[in-house]
Amino acid sequence: MARTTILFGVILILLGIFGFVATGSHAPTALIPAYVGIVLGILGFLSITEDAGKRKLYMHIAVTIGLIGFLGTAKSIYDYIRLIQGHQFPHPAAVEAKAAMAGILLVFVILCVRSFIAARRARA
Repeated sequence: MARTTILFGVILILLGIFGFVATGSHAPTALIPAYVGIVLGILGFLSITEDAGKRKLYMHIAVTIGLIGFLGTAKSIYDYIRLIQGHQFPHPAAVEAKAAMAGILLVFVILCVRSFIAARRARA
């Protein structure tokens, strides 16, 4: 799961950079996905260890950050649907980037939870 965490971190970094460039490099908040991606990437690298306790700790921190990030951006999925239906938003690129971040983090959290359940079953 550590490599998956690193992969999702890289995806979020790329999303942040793309959002920053898409806004004309004027909105530093467009880099929020990149910041979350950096944290996930670091936690992914730290969880590549033989120490099971440290690995579990870092992965649980990573999934908690992913869940908080998803909950913070979840409303944007609804906003994105409204954007597609023609509703006007002052910053449509921001709506798209937040919705993408929400979707990416939702998939990450689901994969982590499935992995945690499988690990618990394997121990039993």
